[in-house]
This record gives sequence, structure tokens and C-alpha cells, in this order.
Amino acid sequence: MINVELRQLRYFVAVAEERHFTRAARRLHVAQSGLSASVRALERELGAPLFVRSTRRVALTDAGRALLPEARRTLDRADSAREAVAAVRGLLRGTLRVGTLQCLGGIDVPRLLADFRAAHPGVEIRLQQDGTRALLDGVRSGAVDVAFTAADGTEAADLDLLPIAAEPMVLACAPGHRAAAAGAARPADLAGEPFVDFTAGFGTRDAADRMLAAHGVDRRVGLEVNDVHTLLDLVAHGLGVAIVPAHFAGKTDGAAFVPITGAEPWRTTAASAGGGGAGAAARALLAMVAERAPASGGAAAGAPVCR
Repeated sequence: MINVELRQLRYFVAVAEERHFTRAARRLHVAQSGLSASVRALERELGAPLFVRSTRRVALTDAGRALLPEARRTLDRADSAREAVAAVRGLLRGTLRVGTLQCLGGIDVPRLLADFRAAHPGVEIRLQQDGTRALLDGVRSGAVDVAFTAADGTEAADLDLLPIAAEPMVLACAPGHRAAAAGAARPADLAGEPFVDFTAGFGTRDAADRMLAAHGVDRRVGLEVNDVHTLLDLVAHGLGVAIVPAHFAGKTDGAAFVPITGAEPWRTTAASAGGGGAGAAARALLAMVAERAPASGGAAAGAPVCR
């Protein structure tokens, strides 16, 4: 009979996600020696090595990759059980794993999380930034409870999406660019232009790709970045143009922003882990979002935030 403790699974998941024993121990606020001993005990209990260890990195074995989703599901069920008991007592506890894009329109995520913590101090909040595709994959795998992304129903058809805000895409260009002088641009006008854009997997990149492809424009992205400010600096210096959400215009005075005729809206949404499958903390956060999101009838939660 296999005897596996929740603590062992929690340590295993932390090491698997951090790919490093020291970082995992730091994240869990435990001694590395104790964490390592617990993982070794789990490996002995299961009769298989879970990690390939080296001096620089830790990688999952085939057995470890098979265990990881099951371990996450087991820990989620245990957390849900604790949350259910706490709810009966009028409390909300557990861990809330939030993923977000770097720059969002329509909702102020830091303010939202601060208000959530004030309302539910017993919930530990964990936050990560990434691109839309990675965040949605995190929701699917259970690594992320709620993700604030630029996604549409096509990209996240298997998830519950709560609309937050919709806004048009615009062209960002250098002030001396011909589009700035014209005051507008059509997708066809952008054929042959050098582009600056986010790396693949970011929602704005995907939206721009879809829009231009729909108009038969085959574009070349020569400069790829992963932060808004660098993108806008490159555009302002004339190194390329970019298709971005309209609220990016508030981030710089160095670039010009003009409307794109026929552009589709860019929609920011909050994705939950499959509706009823979401934990109590995730449902509580989504309820706060619904109260504030313009697209769902609530009041805007402050100006777009991008730091």
C-alpha cells in the first residue's frame, strides 16, 4: 500500500515548478534539507526517481511528468476541502494563483488584488506575468487559478471567460511616419513595413497577426520584445511600427498613434478554471472583477495599469 503525504506532494510540485530545490525551499519557507529528504522519501514510496538532478538544474523524469498533474489535482482537492470547511465558518482561506499580462486596459490588477487581500486576509496571493497563451495553458493545467489575458472565445473556448473591456487596435509609429501625417492607416497600407511586436504567445501579437492575415498582409516582425516600454521606445525611434491596444497611447509622448480602418477590437478577459471547478478564492476574485469590469456592466476599476 502506497502512503503519500500531502506535504510530500506539495514539496514535489514546488520543485517541479521552480526546477530548483533551493528556490522551492525558499518559496515554501522550509529548510532545503527537509524538502530534499521529503522528495527522496516520496521517490522511495513510489519506487521511481521523479527528478534528474545536476549541479545547475533539476528536470522531471518521465515518472515525474506523469505525477505532476495528478499531484496538482490532489492538492487542489485538499485545498477545496479546507476551503469548504472554512466557508462554513464564514472564512476564506487557501492560495490564489493569479496570472496577468504586463499591461491591461479596463482593470487595475494591483488595486484589485489589494482590495481582495483586505477583504480576505486569510488567502495567500501568488502572482505571475506572462503572455496570453502561457497564462491560458496555466489555467488549463491548474497552475493558475485566474488569468487576466487578451483572449477571445476561439483561443479559450474550453474556459469560462469573463469580459473586462474591449478597445480598438491602433497603429503606433514614429511621429515622422507617413501614417502619422495621414492620421489613419488601412491594413493594406502596412504591407512591407518593418514591425516591432511582442514575442509569440502574447495576445496583442496574435490579434495583430489575425487582423493582417484577414486582409492578406504578410508582415515581417524584425524586433521582438516582452515589455511595453521597450516596444514603444523602438517605435518612437523609427525602427518599426506596431499594432497595439489604444490605451498604449497614454504610455509615451514619443510615438504617434493613429486608428486602423477596419481593425477588430482587442478584448481583455479573466479566465477561470472551468466555472464550477474554480476554487472559492478564485470565484470570490471573479465576483469582484464582475462588479468592476466595464464590459460586464460594472464600473471601471481605475485607469489601465502598466508599470
